[in-house]
Order: sequence, then structure tokens, then C-alpha cells
Amino acid sequence: MATEIVRCPACGQRNRVPAVASGTPTCGNCHGPLPWVASASDGDFAEVAEQSPVPVVVDLWAPWCAPCRTVGPALDRVATDLAGAVKLVKVNVDESPTLTARFGVQAVPTLLVLKNGQVVARQAGAAPAAALRTWVDGALNKTS
Repeated sequence: MATEIVRCPACGQRNRVPAVASGTPTCGNCHGPLPWVASASDGDFAEVAEQSPVPVVVDLWAPWCAPCRTVGPALDRVATDLAGAVKLVKVNVDESPTLTARFGVQAVPTLLVLKNGQVVARQAGAAPAAALRTWVDGALNKTS
């Protein structure tokens, strides 16, 4: 399982954040919540996303997709804003045909919100960070 190096939004400390954990990641320096961003594929999606202790925003993307490259940083911003409350899981559709078929992806990017492994919201296409934040907040409030 891969780990990501994430800079704490509160103090700037660099931290290793695992793709899978029983709780949410916190900064080793200031103990504030860290953005939780991970990659997943056909082989580890269940462990990384569906078994997450917090709701998951899934970004089904492709490296050749210009809108995907636009929405990626916006999703990273949302993950930072909602650190401790959500996990962002990125899935490359070219490398994960089973997930692509399972979720019926017909356009990329396709975004999902999962809670307890179940899809509670779905959106196709790119949007600015503010619109994505509103969409994620609505999905989280709907599932509370």
C-alpha cells in the first residue's frame, strides 16, 4: 500500500499519509487534521475506499483528459478544506477497467461520494473548487 507525503495546512510540516488507516491522519507536529488523498485501482479499491472510516470522494479520471487535469487541483483543495472529514481517492480509469465498468463511467472525470462503501452522490464533468465543495457538502449533509 502506497503512502503520500502531505504538507500540513496548519503548520507546513511534511507528513506520510497511508492509503489505508483505521482513523484519520493527523500532523505529527501540530496534531491538526491532514488532507487524506490516496490512489486506488481494481485490486485495492475495496480496502482504500469502501472500507474508509470517513466518507470518500472518488475521482475517476484519465491522464489524457484535460478536464481531469483541471478538476484534480480543485479536488485537492476540497480535500484540504475538509481535512479529517473526507478522503479523496483517485482512480485512473485506463488502469482500472473493472471499476470503470462497475460504476458505469461514460465520461471523465466522474466523481462519486461514498459513505460506508455506498454511492450517495454522483457527478460527471469538471467544476471549480467552490462548486465541488458545495456538491460534496450537500452529499455529506444528505448522508448524515
